[in-house]
Amino acid sequence: MQADNLNDIQARGAEARELLVFTLGSEEYGIDILKVQEIRGYDTVTRIANAPDFIKGVINLRGSIVPIVDLRLKFGLGDPQYNEFTVVIILNVSKRTVGIVVDGVSDVIQLDKDSLRAPPEFGASVDTAYIEGLGTVEEQMIIIVDIERLMSSDEMALTDVTARA
Repeated sequence: MQADNLNDIQARGAEARELLVFTLGSEEYGIDILKVQEIRGYDTVTRIANAPDFIKGVINLRGSIVPIVDLRLKFGLGDPQYNEFTVVIILNVSKRTVGIVVDGVSDVIQLDKDSLRAPPEFGASVDTAYIEGLGTVEEQMIIIVDIERLMSSDEMALTDVTARA
């Protein structure tokens, strides 16, 4: 499975991929820049009853109801601290618009296939299904997230949240 992910990454082309790099705690993550619609400052959201904790609620984005997911909570990285650096990345995934809350956005980088490594294998105790691989830029390690797979997973229940909203 992990080797398949790396082969998929490399099969997307020998040229560099552009990634939006964001932070959660002390770690840096990257997502495909082509999935990003816009980046906004964090603002209050309308909570949805009985939604998982990591689904913060919904916002009205120019007439569209957009579910907001806090990735720090989703990845179990401790309690989020919302401040002036906290942002919402608005994504277009699986033919719908979704927002993710992150601690901050740091950069847009180009990562070539030689800088990619397969995600580590931890066995059944750690779910790495949403990690495409690990990238390195100079001394910086970036965890590349398959945001499409993460946002369209059954556990996200985003279709249920948007239907109730």
